Amino acid sequence: MDTVHIEDLAQPEFSPEVREIFDAMATMAPNLPFEPSALLEAATEQTGLSEFGDPSFKEGLGVLCEALENEAGLSDSGRTAQYFSMVELLKNRLRIEDLVRQHPEILEVPIEKPIVITGLFRTGSTHLHNVLSADPAMRELQLWEANEPVPPPGEALDDPAPRLARAAGTLDLMHKAMPHFKRMLDFTPTYAHEELNVLALEFASMHFETQVLAPSYRDWYLAQDHTPAYAYLKRAMQVMTWLRGEKAGTRWILKCPQHLEQIRPLMNVFPDARVVFTHRDPVAVTASMATMVCYALRMTTATPDPHAVGKYWAARLQDLLDGCMRDRELVPAEQSIDVRFHEFMADETGTVRRIYETVGQPYTAEAQAAIEEYLATHRRGRHGRVDYRLTDLGLDVDERRAARAEYLARFDLREENVH
Repeated sequence: MDTVHIEDLAQPEFSPEVREIFDAMATMAPNLPFEPSALLEAATEQTGLSEFGDPSFKEGLGVLCEALENEAGLSDSGRTAQYFSMVELLKNRLRIEDLVRQHPEILEVPIEKPIVITGLFRTGSTHLHNVLSADPAMRELQLWEANEPVPPPGEALDDPAPRLARAAGTLDLMHKAMPHFKRMLDFTPTYAHEELNVLALEFASMHFETQVLAPSYRDWYLAQDHTPAYAYLKRAMQVMTWLRGEKAGTRWILKCPQHLEQIRPLMNVFPDARVVFTHRDPVAVTASMATMVCYALRMTTATPDPHAVGKYWAARLQDLLDGCMRDRELVPAEQSIDVRFHEFMADETGTVRRIYETVGQPYTAEAQAAIEEYLATHRRGRHGRVDYRLTDLGLDVDERRAARAEYLARFDLREENVH
Protein backbone atom coordinates (compact mmCIF):
# COMPACT_ATOMS: atom_id res chain seq x y z
CA MET A 1 0.00 0.00 0.00
CA ASP A 2 1.02 3.62 -0.49
CA THR A 3 2.42 6.00 2.10
CA VAL A 4 1.06 9.53 2.54
CA HIS A 5 2.40 12.61 4.23
CA ILE A 6 -0.49 14.61 5.68
CA GLU A 7 -0.11 18.15 4.38
CA ASP A 8 -3.15 19.86 5.90
CA LEU A 9 -2.58 19.41 9.65
CA ALA A 10 -2.69 23.16 10.31
CA GLN A 11 -5.29 24.06 7.69
CA PRO A 12 -7.67 21.11 7.36
CA GLU A 13 -9.38 20.57 4.04
CA PHE A 14 -12.84 18.98 3.92
CA SER A 15 -15.07 17.73 1.16
CA PRO A 16 -18.21 19.76 0.37
CA GLU A 17 -20.30 17.01 2.00
CA VAL A 18 -18.39 17.20 5.29
CA ARG A 19 -18.31 21.00 5.22
CA GLU A 20 -22.09 21.06 4.84
CA ILE A 21 -22.49 18.78 7.86
CA PHE A 22 -20.10 20.87 9.95
CA ASP A 23 -21.89 24.07 8.92
CA ALA A 24 -25.20 22.61 10.07
CA MET A 25 -23.65 21.60 13.39
CA ALA A 26 -22.20 25.09 13.81
CA THR A 27 -25.65 26.70 13.78
CA MET A 28 -26.45 24.98 17.10
CA ALA A 29 -23.32 26.17 18.91
CA PRO A 30 -24.56 29.52 20.30
CA ASN A 31 -27.26 27.75 22.33
CA LEU A 32 -25.01 25.10 23.90
CA PRO A 33 -23.41 26.26 27.16
CA PHE A 34 -20.53 24.42 28.80
CA GLU A 35 -22.07 24.61 32.23
CA PRO A 36 -22.33 21.50 34.43
CA SER A 37 -25.90 22.29 35.50
CA ALA A 38 -27.05 22.65 31.88
CA LEU A 39 -25.37 19.41 30.84
CA LEU A 40 -26.83 17.50 33.78
CA GLU A 41 -30.27 18.91 33.06
CA ALA A 42 -30.04 17.97 29.37
CA ALA A 43 -29.08 14.38 30.23
CA THR A 44 -31.93 14.15 32.73
CA GLU A 45 -34.49 15.54 30.29
CA GLN A 46 -33.40 13.20 27.50
CA THR A 47 -33.50 10.05 29.65
CA GLY A 48 -36.18 10.77 32.22
CA LEU A 49 -33.65 9.68 34.84
CA SER A 50 -32.05 11.73 37.61
CA GLU A 51 -29.76 9.48 39.67
CA PHE A 52 -26.13 9.90 38.59
CA GLY A 53 -24.61 7.93 41.45
CA ASP A 54 -21.63 9.13 43.45
CA PRO A 55 -21.35 12.88 42.76
CA SER A 56 -17.53 12.86 42.81
CA PHE A 57 -17.53 13.02 38.98
CA LYS A 58 -18.89 16.57 39.07
CA GLU A 59 -15.54 18.11 39.98
CA GLY A 60 -13.91 16.82 36.80
CA LEU A 61 -16.96 17.84 34.79
CA GLY A 62 -16.64 21.39 36.06
CA VAL A 63 -12.92 21.61 35.31
CA LEU A 64 -13.46 20.24 31.82
CA CYS A 65 -16.28 22.71 31.10
CA GLU A 66 -14.03 25.65 31.99
CA ALA A 67 -11.20 24.27 29.84
CA LEU A 68 -13.48 23.77 26.85
CA GLU A 69 -14.86 27.26 27.19
CA ASN A 70 -11.57 29.09 27.74
CA GLU A 71 -8.67 27.05 26.32
CA ALA A 72 -9.65 24.55 23.68
CA GLY A 73 -10.13 26.94 20.75
CA LEU A 74 -13.18 25.03 19.57
CA SER A 75 -14.73 25.56 16.19
CA ASP A 76 -18.48 26.08 16.24
CA SER A 77 -19.06 22.56 14.93
CA GLY A 78 -16.52 21.27 17.46
CA ARG A 79 -18.39 23.00 20.26
CA THR A 80 -21.57 21.24 19.19
CA ALA A 81 -19.80 17.88 18.97
CA GLN A 82 -18.21 18.26 22.41
CA TYR A 83 -21.46 19.37 24.02
CA PHE A 84 -23.41 16.38 22.76
CA SER A 85 -20.53 14.03 23.56
CA MET A 86 -20.58 15.17 27.18
CA VAL A 87 -24.36 14.82 27.37
CA GLU A 88 -24.02 11.27 26.01
CA LEU A 89 -21.51 10.42 28.75
CA LEU A 90 -23.94 11.68 31.38
CA LYS A 91 -26.81 9.74 29.79
CA ASN A 92 -24.68 6.60 29.84
CA ARG A 93 -24.01 7.14 33.53
CA LEU A 94 -27.72 7.61 34.25
CA ARG A 95 -28.60 4.39 32.42
CA ILE A 96 -25.89 2.43 34.23
CA GLU A 97 -27.13 3.64 37.61
CA ASP A 98 -30.75 2.91 36.70
CA LEU A 99 -29.93 -0.64 35.61
CA VAL A 100 -27.96 -1.29 38.81
CA ARG A 101 -30.89 0.04 40.85
CA GLN A 102 -33.25 -2.36 39.10
CA HIS A 103 -30.82 -5.28 39.28
CA PRO A 104 -28.55 -4.92 42.33
CA GLU A 105 -27.24 -8.42 41.70
CA ILE A 106 -25.11 -6.86 38.96
CA LEU A 107 -22.67 -5.68 41.62
CA GLU A 108 -22.04 -9.33 42.54
CA VAL A 109 -20.80 -10.16 39.03
CA PRO A 110 -17.14 -11.19 39.39
CA ILE A 111 -14.38 -9.61 37.31
CA GLU A 112 -11.59 -12.13 37.79
CA LYS A 113 -7.98 -11.85 36.66
CA PRO A 114 -8.61 -9.38 33.83
CA ILE A 115 -5.87 -9.12 31.24
CA VAL A 116 -4.81 -5.49 30.97
CA ILE A 117 -2.67 -4.26 28.08
CA THR A 118 -0.96 -0.94 28.65
CA GLY A 119 1.85 1.03 27.06
CA LEU A 120 2.35 4.27 25.21
CA PHE A 121 -0.05 5.02 22.40
CA ARG A 122 1.16 3.60 19.06
CA THR A 123 3.15 0.71 20.58
CA GLY A 124 1.22 -2.07 18.87
CA SER A 125 -1.14 -2.34 21.84
CA THR A 126 -4.28 -1.85 19.73
CA HIS A 127 -3.25 -4.57 17.30
CA LEU A 128 -2.35 -6.87 20.18
CA HIS A 129 -5.68 -6.16 21.86
CA ASN A 130 -7.60 -7.14 18.75
CA VAL A 131 -5.43 -10.19 18.16
CA LEU A 132 -6.10 -11.55 21.64
CA SER A 133 -9.77 -10.55 21.44
CA ALA A 134 -10.18 -12.86 18.45
CA ASP A 135 -10.09 -15.73 20.96
CA PRO A 136 -13.75 -16.60 21.71
CA ALA A 137 -12.82 -17.10 25.36
CA MET A 138 -11.90 -13.42 25.73
CA ARG A 139 -14.38 -10.70 26.66
CA GLU A 140 -13.34 -7.39 25.10
CA LEU A 141 -14.99 -3.99 25.10
CA GLN A 142 -16.25 -3.25 21.60
CA LEU A 143 -16.59 0.23 20.15
CA TRP A 144 -20.40 0.24 20.00
CA GLU A 145 -20.49 -0.87 23.62
CA ALA A 146 -17.98 1.72 24.77
CA ASN A 147 -20.15 4.38 23.14
CA GLU A 148 -23.36 3.14 24.77
CA PRO A 149 -22.86 0.54 27.52
CA VAL A 150 -26.61 0.38 28.22
CA PRO A 151 -29.26 0.84 25.51
CA PRO A 152 -31.86 3.61 25.77
CA PRO A 153 -35.50 2.84 26.63
CA GLY A 154 -37.35 1.09 23.85
CA GLU A 155 -34.35 -0.99 22.80
CA ALA A 156 -33.90 -4.55 24.04
CA LEU A 157 -31.14 -5.02 26.58
CA ASP A 158 -29.82 -8.04 24.69
CA ASP A 159 -29.96 -6.57 21.17
CA PRO A 160 -26.98 -4.39 20.21
CA ALA A 161 -28.12 -3.83 16.61
CA PRO A 162 -29.36 -0.22 17.07
CA ARG A 163 -26.19 0.74 18.94
CA LEU A 164 -24.08 -0.92 16.26
CA ALA A 165 -25.89 1.13 13.62
CA ARG A 166 -25.32 4.39 15.51
CA ALA A 167 -21.62 3.58 15.95
CA ALA A 168 -21.35 2.88 12.22
CA GLY A 169 -22.94 6.25 11.44
CA THR A 170 -20.49 8.09 13.68
CA LEU A 171 -17.56 6.28 12.08
CA ASP A 172 -18.84 7.10 8.60
CA LEU A 173 -18.64 10.84 9.31
CA MET A 174 -15.27 10.48 11.00
CA HIS A 175 -13.77 8.67 8.02
CA LYS A 176 -15.20 11.22 5.59
CA ALA A 177 -13.69 14.08 7.60
CA MET A 178 -10.41 12.20 8.19
CA PRO A 179 -9.88 9.99 5.12
CA HIS A 180 -6.37 8.96 6.22
CA PHE A 181 -7.38 7.87 9.71
CA LYS A 182 -7.72 4.20 8.70
CA ARG A 183 -4.00 4.19 8.03
CA MET A 184 -3.52 4.96 11.72
CA LEU A 185 -6.33 3.06 13.41
CA ASP A 186 -8.85 0.77 11.76
CA PHE A 187 -11.99 1.55 13.77
CA THR A 188 -15.08 -0.57 13.14
CA PRO A 189 -18.21 -0.84 15.34
CA THR A 190 -17.05 -4.24 16.66
CA TYR A 191 -13.41 -3.25 17.00
CA ALA A 192 -11.86 -4.05 20.40
CA HIS A 193 -11.81 -0.60 21.95
CA GLU A 194 -9.83 0.87 24.81
CA GLU A 195 -11.72 1.88 27.93
CA LEU A 196 -10.94 5.61 27.86
CA ASN A 197 -14.62 6.24 27.01
CA VAL A 198 -15.69 4.29 30.09
CA LEU A 199 -13.22 6.01 32.40
CA ALA A 200 -14.65 9.24 30.99
CA LEU A 201 -17.92 8.45 32.79
CA GLU A 202 -16.14 9.72 35.90
CA PHE A 203 -14.81 12.71 33.90
CA ALA A 204 -11.29 11.68 34.89
CA SER A 205 -9.79 10.34 31.69
CA MET A 206 -7.20 11.03 29.00
CA HIS A 207 -10.11 10.56 26.60
CA PHE A 208 -10.69 14.31 26.58
CA GLU A 209 -7.02 15.10 25.93
CA THR A 210 -7.14 13.15 22.68
CA GLN A 211 -9.92 15.45 21.42
CA VAL A 212 -8.85 18.94 22.54
CA LEU A 213 -5.85 20.70 24.04
CA ALA A 214 -6.88 21.56 27.59
CA PRO A 215 -3.87 22.22 29.86
CA SER A 216 -5.90 23.17 32.94
CA TYR A 217 -7.88 19.93 32.72
CA ARG A 218 -4.63 17.99 32.30
CA ASP A 219 -3.18 19.64 35.41
CA TRP A 220 -6.28 18.79 37.42
CA TYR A 221 -6.28 15.22 36.12
CA LEU A 222 -2.64 14.67 37.05
CA ALA A 223 -3.27 15.84 40.63
CA GLN A 224 -6.08 13.33 41.29
CA ASP A 225 -6.25 9.91 42.90
CA HIS A 226 -7.94 7.94 40.14
CA THR A 227 -9.09 5.02 42.25
CA PRO A 228 -12.75 6.23 42.06
CA ALA A 229 -12.57 6.31 38.26
CA TYR A 230 -11.22 2.76 38.17
CA ALA A 231 -13.89 1.65 40.62
CA TYR A 232 -16.51 3.06 38.24
CA LEU A 233 -14.82 1.28 35.35
CA LYS A 234 -15.31 -1.99 37.26
CA ARG A 235 -18.95 -1.10 37.91
CA ALA A 236 -19.51 -0.53 34.20
CA MET A 237 -17.73 -3.80 33.37
CA GLN A 238 -20.07 -5.64 35.73
CA VAL A 239 -23.05 -4.05 33.99
CA MET A 240 -21.77 -4.96 30.53
CA THR A 241 -20.91 -8.50 31.62
CA TRP A 242 -24.43 -8.94 32.97
CA LEU A 243 -25.97 -7.55 29.77
CA ARG A 244 -24.09 -9.66 27.25
CA GLY A 245 -23.62 -12.73 29.40
CA GLU A 246 -22.61 -15.88 27.54
CA LYS A 247 -22.76 -14.11 24.18
CA ALA A 248 -19.29 -12.77 24.98
CA GLY A 249 -16.19 -14.50 26.30
CA THR A 250 -15.67 -15.03 30.00
CA ARG A 251 -12.33 -13.32 30.69
CA TRP A 252 -12.05 -9.56 30.30
CA ILE A 253 -9.22 -8.13 28.25
CA LEU A 254 -8.66 -4.40 28.59
CA LYS A 255 -6.31 -1.99 26.84
CA CYS A 256 -5.54 1.61 27.63
CA PRO A 257 -2.42 3.81 27.60
CA GLN A 258 -3.74 5.77 30.58
CA HIS A 259 -3.06 2.80 32.85
CA LEU A 260 0.66 3.37 32.35
CA GLU A 261 0.57 6.41 34.65
CA GLN A 262 -2.23 4.99 36.82
CA ILE A 263 -0.78 1.61 37.76
CA ARG A 264 -1.49 2.13 41.47
CA PRO A 265 -5.26 2.78 41.13
CA LEU A 266 -5.48 0.03 38.51
CA MET A 267 -4.03 -2.50 40.93
CA ASN A 268 -6.06 -1.09 43.85
CA VAL A 269 -9.27 -1.99 42.01
CA PHE A 270 -8.04 -5.05 40.08
CA PRO A 271 -5.39 -6.62 42.37
CA ASP A 272 -5.44 -9.91 40.47
CA ALA A 273 -5.01 -8.28 37.04
CA ARG A 274 -2.46 -9.72 34.62
CA VAL A 275 -0.73 -6.76 32.99
CA VAL A 276 0.89 -6.76 29.55
CA PHE A 277 3.25 -3.79 29.12
CA THR A 278 3.93 -2.86 25.50
CA HIS A 279 7.12 -0.92 24.68
CA ARG A 280 8.39 0.88 21.59
CA ASP A 281 10.97 3.54 20.73
CA PRO A 282 9.25 6.57 22.34
CA VAL A 283 10.60 8.95 19.69
CA ALA A 284 8.74 7.03 16.99
CA VAL A 285 5.70 6.96 19.28
CA THR A 286 5.84 10.74 19.72
CA ALA A 287 5.90 11.37 15.98
CA SER A 288 3.01 8.97 15.39
CA MET A 289 0.79 9.90 18.34
CA ALA A 290 1.15 13.67 18.05
CA THR A 291 0.45 13.53 14.32
CA MET A 292 -2.66 11.43 14.91
CA VAL A 293 -3.98 13.79 17.59
CA CYS A 294 -3.27 16.84 15.44
CA TYR A 295 -5.09 15.21 12.53
CA ALA A 296 -8.08 14.41 14.77
CA LEU A 297 -8.25 17.95 16.16
CA ARG A 298 -9.85 19.04 12.88
CA MET A 299 -13.03 17.51 14.27
CA THR A 300 -13.14 19.97 17.19
CA THR A 301 -10.65 22.81 16.81
CA ALA A 302 -10.88 25.97 14.74
CA THR A 303 -7.16 26.25 13.96
CA PRO A 304 -5.06 23.21 14.92
CA ASP A 305 -1.47 24.15 15.80
CA PRO A 306 0.90 21.24 15.05
CA HIS A 307 3.73 22.74 17.11
CA ALA A 308 1.49 23.23 20.13
CA VAL A 309 0.26 19.64 19.75
CA GLY A 310 3.84 18.39 19.47
CA LYS A 311 4.89 20.20 22.63
CA TYR A 312 1.82 19.06 24.57
CA TRP A 313 2.08 15.41 23.62
CA ALA A 314 5.84 15.19 24.01
CA ALA A 315 5.23 16.17 27.63
CA ARG A 316 2.23 13.87 28.13
CA LEU A 317 4.05 10.87 26.72
CA GLN A 318 6.89 11.64 29.12
CA ASP A 319 4.35 11.63 31.96
CA LEU A 320 3.26 8.16 30.91
CA LEU A 321 6.84 6.93 30.71
CA ASP A 322 7.62 8.41 34.13
CA GLY A 323 4.61 6.57 35.54
CA CYS A 324 5.83 3.30 34.08
CA MET A 325 9.38 3.83 35.33
CA ARG A 326 8.08 4.73 38.80
CA ASP A 327 5.37 2.11 39.29
CA ARG A 328 6.16 -0.81 36.98
CA GLU A 329 7.20 -2.96 39.96
CA LEU A 330 3.83 -2.49 41.68
CA VAL A 331 2.62 -5.30 39.45
CA PRO A 332 4.06 -8.60 40.74
CA ALA A 333 6.45 -10.29 38.33
CA GLU A 334 4.25 -13.37 38.08
CA GLN A 335 1.33 -11.15 36.98
CA SER A 336 3.09 -9.20 34.24
CA ILE A 337 5.02 -9.40 31.00
CA ASP A 338 6.89 -6.86 28.86
CA VAL A 339 6.31 -6.96 25.10
CA ARG A 340 8.74 -5.08 22.85
CA PHE A 341 7.36 -3.75 19.61
CA HIS A 342 10.15 -5.06 17.40
CA GLU A 343 9.84 -8.54 18.90
CA PHE A 344 6.06 -8.56 18.52
CA MET A 345 6.26 -7.48 14.87
CA ALA A 346 8.88 -10.14 14.16
CA ASP A 347 6.98 -12.99 15.82
CA GLU A 348 3.31 -12.28 16.48
CA THR A 349 2.21 -15.83 17.25
CA GLY A 350 5.23 -16.46 19.48
CA THR A 351 4.45 -13.28 21.42
CA VAL A 352 0.84 -14.36 21.84
CA ARG A 353 1.95 -17.73 23.21
CA ARG A 354 4.24 -16.03 25.75
CA ILE A 355 1.39 -13.82 26.89
CA TYR A 356 -1.00 -16.74 27.28
CA GLU A 357 1.56 -18.58 29.38
CA THR A 358 2.13 -15.55 31.60
CA VAL A 359 -1.54 -14.74 32.18
CA GLY A 360 -2.52 -18.38 32.68
CA GLN A 361 -4.93 -18.56 29.75
CA PRO A 362 -5.32 -21.89 27.92
CA TYR A 363 -4.09 -21.60 24.33
CA THR A 364 -6.73 -23.95 22.94
CA ALA A 365 -7.02 -25.15 19.37
CA GLU A 366 -10.05 -22.87 19.02
CA ALA A 367 -8.08 -19.87 20.29
CA GLN A 368 -5.15 -20.63 18.00
CA ALA A 369 -7.36 -20.98 14.92
CA ALA A 370 -9.22 -17.73 15.64
CA ILE A 371 -6.03 -15.78 16.29
CA GLU A 372 -4.28 -17.10 13.20
CA GLU A 373 -7.31 -16.20 11.07
CA TYR A 374 -7.34 -12.68 12.49
CA LEU A 375 -3.63 -12.22 11.81
CA ALA A 376 -4.03 -13.47 8.25
CA THR A 377 -6.83 -11.02 7.49
CA HIS A 378 -5.61 -7.96 9.42
CA ARG A 379 -2.07 -7.32 8.28
CA ARG A 380 -0.47 -4.16 9.60
CA GLY A 381 -0.52 -1.36 7.03
CA ARG A 382 -3.18 -2.95 4.84
CA HIS A 383 -4.91 0.44 4.44
CA GLY A 384 -1.65 2.20 3.65
CA ARG A 385 0.79 4.04 5.88
CA VAL A 386 1.49 7.56 7.07
CA ASP A 387 4.85 9.31 6.84
CA TYR A 388 5.16 10.66 10.40
CA ARG A 389 7.62 13.54 10.85
CA LEU A 390 8.72 15.13 14.12
CA THR A 391 9.63 18.25 12.16
CA ASP A 392 5.94 18.76 11.30
CA LEU A 393 5.36 19.08 15.04
CA GLY A 394 8.21 21.45 15.80
CA LEU A 395 10.19 18.74 17.59
CA ASP A 396 13.86 17.80 17.28
CA VAL A 397 14.87 14.16 16.93
CA ASP A 398 18.13 14.46 18.89
CA GLU A 399 16.46 16.31 21.77
CA ARG A 400 13.71 13.68 21.97
CA ARG A 401 16.30 10.88 21.87
CA ALA A 402 18.14 12.39 24.83
CA ALA A 403 14.91 12.84 26.79
CA ARG A 404 13.89 9.20 26.30
CA ALA A 405 17.31 7.51 26.65
CA GLU A 406 16.72 6.07 30.15
CA TYR A 407 13.47 4.38 29.18
CA LEU A 408 14.95 3.06 25.91
CA ALA A 409 17.84 1.49 27.81
CA ARG A 410 15.78 0.05 30.66
CA PHE A 411 13.52 -1.92 28.36
CA ASP A 412 16.16 -2.73 25.74
CA LEU A 413 14.32 -1.12 22.84
CA ARG A 414 15.47 -0.59 19.29
CA GLU A 415 15.71 2.92 17.91
CA GLU A 416 13.59 3.49 14.83
CA ASN A 417 14.28 5.76 11.88
CA VAL A 418 12.49 9.01 12.72
CA HIS A 419 12.81 12.40 11.01
